[in-house]
Parts: sequence; C-alpha cells; structure tokens
Amino acid sequence: MTPDTDYSLEVPQDSRRLLALGWLWLCVLALLGAGVFSLLLVASRTPFVSEHIPWIDFFHSALVVHVDLSVLVWSLAFGGILWSLNQRPGRAWLAWVALAFACVGALVIMVSPFVRDAQPLMSNYVPVLQHPLFFSGLLLFALGFSLLVLNSMFFMAPVGPWMSARGALRFGLNAAAVSAAVAIICFIWSYLQMPDYLMGQSFFELLFWGGGHVLQFTYTLLMLVCWLWLSREAGLTLAVTPRVVLVILFVGLACVFVSPLIYLAYPLTTPEHVLLFTWLMRWGGSLGTLPLALAVLVGLLRYGGASQSEWEARSALQCSLFLFGIGGLIGFLIAGSDVTIPAHYHGSIVGVTLAMMGVCYVLLPRLGYPLRNQKLVIWQPIIYSGGQLLHVAGLVWSGGYGVQRKVAGAEQGLDSLERVLGMGLMGLGGLVSSIGGLLFLVIVLRALTGVQQAAHQVER
Repeated sequence: MTPDTDYSLEVPQDSRRLLALGWLWLCVLALLGAGVFSLLLVASRTPFVSEHIPWIDFFHSALVVHVDLSVLVWSLAFGGILWSLNQRPGRAWLAWVALAFACVGALVIMVSPFVRDAQPLMSNYVPVLQHPLFFSGLLLFALGFSLLVLNSMFFMAPVGPWMSARGALRFGLNAAAVSAAVAIICFIWSYLQMPDYLMGQSFFELLFWGGGHVLQFTYTLLMLVCWLWLSREAGLTLAVTPRVVLVILFVGLACVFVSPLIYLAYPLTTPEHVLLFTWLMRWGGSLGTLPLALAVLVGLLRYGGASQSEWEARSALQCSLFLFGIGGLIGFLIAGSDVTIPAHYHGSIVGVTLAMMGVCYVLLPRLGYPLRNQKLVIWQPIIYSGGQLLHVAGLVWSGGYGVQRKVAGAEQGLDSLERVLGMGLMGLGGLVSSIGGLLFLVIVLRALTGVQQAAHQVER
C-alpha cells in the first residue's frame, strides 16, 4: 500500500491503545442498552402485537433512551476511539477523566426510564426525560464528551504531509473534533439566548436545535473518515487524489462555521434561525458528501474480486454508502410531520453507524483482539442494512398515508389496510435490523472476551 492510498491510522502500543479500548467498550455498552429499548419500540408500534403490550405508555421513554444511546452516545464514543488513536503520545489523564464521566453518564441515562415520574419530551436530536436522574446522566456524559474534545484539540497529532492520504485522514479527524467543539459552543449559546418564558418541549427543542445540527456534521465527517479507511482495507483505488479528499473534508468543516453566523444574524426564537439550520444540514451535509460517495462507488464498481479481509471491509462500506444515500434522498421528500422524517433519519444515521461498525472490525485485530466469526462479519452489515431498508420503506409508505411520527398504539390511526401494511413492514424491518445489531454485538464481544494476542501478531 503506497503512502498516497494509505488512508489508515496506526494503533500505538501505549496508553492511547487502552483509551481506544475503553471508548470501544462504551460503544458496546451503548448499543446493548439501545438494543433492549429498540425491541420495546418495535413491539409497541407493530400492528396486533402492540395491542397485547400492557406497558404501551412506556413507548416514549423507551424512544428517548434508545435515540440517546444508539445515536448520541454510540457515535460520540466512537469518535473517542479515533481521537484517542490520533492524539500525540504523552500524559493522558484528561482523556481518562473524560472516559470516566462519559461511562457514568451513559449508565445513568440507561436506568433513568425506570424511575417514577420520568416524563419524556421528544425534542429533536437530544430527546430528554424530565427527571433529575436523567439530566444528571446527560450532564455527566456532556461533561465527559467536552473533556474528550478539549483533550483532542490540545493533543491532536500533527497532520503531517498535507497532500498524503494519511495526512488527509488525520485532517478529517481533526476537522471532526473542531466540529464537535463548535457544537458544544452552539449548545451553550442557545442556553444563554433562551428566553425566560420558554419551558418544556419548546425549551429543549430550541436548546438542542443548532448544536444538534452541527453534531450531524461531526457524525458525517467521522463517517467520511471511515469510508476512506474501509476503502483502503477493501483494496479500492479511489478516483480522487488525497488533495481532492482534503478539499471535500475542508468543505464539510467550512459548513460548520456558518452556524455562528446564523446565531448572530437571527435570534434563537425566530423562524429564520430554525429554517437556516435545516437548509445548512440538507444542502451542506447531504450534498457535501456526494463527491466522495461517488468516488467510493466507482471504486466498488471497478474492483470486483477481493480476499476475505477485503470482503469484510467492502460489505460494511457498500451497505453504509447505500443506506446513507437512501436517507439523504428521503430528506428531500419531507413535507410534514409524519413518519417520513424518522425514515430519513434512520437511513442517514444507520449509514453512519455501518461505517463505524466496519472500522470496529478493522481495529479489533490491531488492538490485539482477532475476530472469531469471519463469515459473520461479512453478513452482519447486509442483515442490519437490509432490515433498516425494510424499516425505512415501511415508514416512507406509511408517511404517504399520513401516519404521524412519535406515536404508538391506537394513536397511530391504523384505520386502513395501507397504513397497517406500511407499519407492519416497518415492524418486520425493525426486527431484522435488531437481529443485525445483535450480531454486531456478538462478533465484538466474542473478540473482546477471547484470548488476547499481541497486536503485532494480528496486524493485517
């Protein structure tokens, strides 16, 4: 592999490796919790099944924690893995403190739905439970994440030769850290601008609106880094040079710096503030990934043959590319507050998740934990993305017949065959997707709990 195509990071054999392992365990913990709550969610919205569930009122609380664990905690903890590998060697006490706060916060979030009087609020990007226990967990995780970003900003490794593949990859990771820092600033800015008269749903919706949109750029930048790394592992030759890749990543970072201008131009409560962030994500986030997506797609079409290890990377890469593209296209179809919105979100965020899962498979042997289910590694992304495709198709279908989002049971108004079939397809897809998510946990946990080997013995 020549330097001009080596989109990868070395795994250092010091405290940075242990930090990456710690964040990986937090990723596994988050997905374990999210998986449990996802089963409750699917059951509570599936026709005929939901009628026999006595705890249907638990739907919204389960939805809050499922979203926070499967998106917020999982994605940001995965960022912790890559940023740990990307930092300079030296003292890492701040990074360990960040990991400790994030782990405790995630555990508190996980148990918070089971306390009394935890009222759910379905605010976008970061839904919440109105209970001191949940807010304590969210604040602890936010503190841990903030310290992680601070540590990454202070101790990020030099990019190196800017026009090399590895230099472009490191720039992407550094750009994601900067994007995360801007998101934190936006959350604080929104809180400071919040009018005193706003409470409840309106308060949290505006509190997380700006920063939540910027976090989507953070997730997207991390996904692009994963695409580059997986392309290298799949043996692909991209139709773009590292210099062009650097420009693509820079454009993604540049979009992030539009957000302070929106805060300065329009107050928090104005329609323009809300609308401009929507446009920024729709045009900057979705279309900004298109050049690299096309380059990866051409690489996949050019190169058909692959070894076992290349097929492992290829499977996750092509499934991620497909789901993210489907989610982006659905985003341009949104015209109301129906289940087309979660269809768009599930497609896009699962595309990000699949890319991260693929890099987890690449990293585990290099961290000293060889994979023990080689064929399952290839099939897991296919099962997971296939289930999500059915799930998304069912939501888009149901959205066309006016089924509203964030409701369950009788509130869905499944009074026609078309609505029943659409939500039934959604339920089937959710079940298949849950199986795919469970397979990922099985693969990763079998590797992590197996006999550890020296990392240099399993380096591919």
